Amino acid sequence: MQDAPVRDGGESPLFSIIIPLEYHRGQWELSWLGWVSQTADKSLYEIILVVPPDFTARDELVVLAGNQARIEDAGFEHDIGLCAFGATKARGKYLFFTESHCRPEPDVIELCIRAIDAHPDWAGFSCQSVPICHNRLSVAEAAMYQADIEFGMKQHPWRKVLDQCFVTRSDVYWECGGLREELGHFAEWVLAAAYHARGHAIGYLEEARFHHYYVGEVGELKKFTLDFVQGEIRYLSEARNDPGSELLEIPVEWRERDQRDALLARNALNALMRDSLAGRGWKRPDEMLRSLRRWAMPALRGDLGVRTAARLTAIYARAVLTGLGYIGSSDAIGRWMKCYIASLIRLQRLDCIHHAHRQAGPVAGLMGKQIIAQIGFHAEESSAGHTFRWSEPQAAVRIKGTPGRNIVRIRSPALRAPLDTIGTYFYLDGKPVDPEAIVTGSDSYTLNLDMPPSGIATLAWACPVLRGVGDSRRLGLSIVSIDVGQETSEAEAGDCVAAFPKE
Repeated sequence: MQDAPVRDGGESPLFSIIIPLEYHRGQWELSWLGWVSQTADKSLYEIILVVPPDFTARDELVVLAGNQARIEDAGFEHDIGLCAFGATKARGKYLFFTESHCRPEPDVIELCIRAIDAHPDWAGFSCQSVPICHNRLSVAEAAMYQADIEFGMKQHPWRKVLDQCFVTRSDVYWECGGLREELGHFAEWVLAAAYHARGHAIGYLEEARFHHYYVGEVGELKKFTLDFVQGEIRYLSEARNDPGSELLEIPVEWRERDQRDALLARNALNALMRDSLAGRGWKRPDEMLRSLRRWAMPALRGDLGVRTAARLTAIYARAVLTGLGYIGSSDAIGRWMKCYIASLIRLQRLDCIHHAHRQAGPVAGLMGKQIIAQIGFHAEESSAGHTFRWSEPQAAVRIKGTPGRNIVRIRSPALRAPLDTIGTYFYLDGKPVDPEAIVTGSDSYTLNLDMPPSGIATLAWACPVLRGVGDSRRLGLSIVSIDVGQETSEAEAGDCVAAFPKE
């Protein structure tokens, strides 16, 4: 959470209008005229113009603003970073975030004052966005985004922060962590979720209108979606548990990212091949071939295949959309605009995940906080009083422990057979785990492992396939949790589970 700035002395205005002068799309003078034409008394609000380092019209801005605004130079180039910086300079009880390509109608401030009096339960509110279009693509772009804005403002339970025109109590803004520059425009969703999780209501003031300029250029659309997606993947990589984080929808590309992890797939394939070379896998040649087909391609290509397919889909959609911009009907342009954006977002998510640092921290929803990646698992289910996930006959997990000797306990209820009769073989970073280092209990395997200096290793296993009655899945072990702890003297004596807290 960001800390609220220390205010200077003096009387504070009711509103601090924060205008970032990036992405102004040639509209910043019109935006300025809209603000200086407000019908409300000028003493009620201050205007803060936040200027990025590369703003080319600074001299003109100084002349135009005169003494009617404060100009703040920021070291950021992104709108969100400029807004966040402007908030630290604001003196108003209410922060008013907008964009420099948005023009307010003259009565906006008056309407906001009335709304504050009429809705004391609102910690903030967004105003109405009215599109300005100037070509066929901008019409389709506006229709697509306006539909999303309308859904957020009128139907979605919490996604109501619209940085085109968002008013908020300053104290609540700081309580909820403020806008995070590194998240780009995804920061709006994170902030909205934080408000909702903390019980702060955000309203929609439809009568207060802003005119928003849509650029209508495919390249700008690509840049905007990439900015949002980069922030989304960066936020998910942090694995934070801030209030509201549980509200944010996890995209399928993120949920399935480990299924395309080539290193994990190679470890699962290694477990399969070692099992086969030892003579265990050839008892069922058909199952052996199924497993080989399952792991060979992800082990060799990783996510290359799915990213290539996504790239080709996006290229095709863009080509069609560009052509329709010249000769297509409005309906066709609208349809292909949505197709292009959807395909572009999928491609950008896959690319961002591919280039993300994979060791950022634990991944929510797996079998324990020390599991930072996994491959070869079915969905969570419950049976016989246990909540667990079936693995496939081969599976692998990337575990995080400490350098040197660690105890890894795999809780696995004996749902298919006693564990010591299944025939499960474990491999650490591709090498077989010594059977003497494994203690098999009634509902767990406890492994005594030497971790590398990084403290991170890949643990894989292979076992005979299980076919459930009426179940087409290929099952391996039922996994409740995987815990990693340091070695203790009791563990050395044989009581390996003493390294873990009692249930």
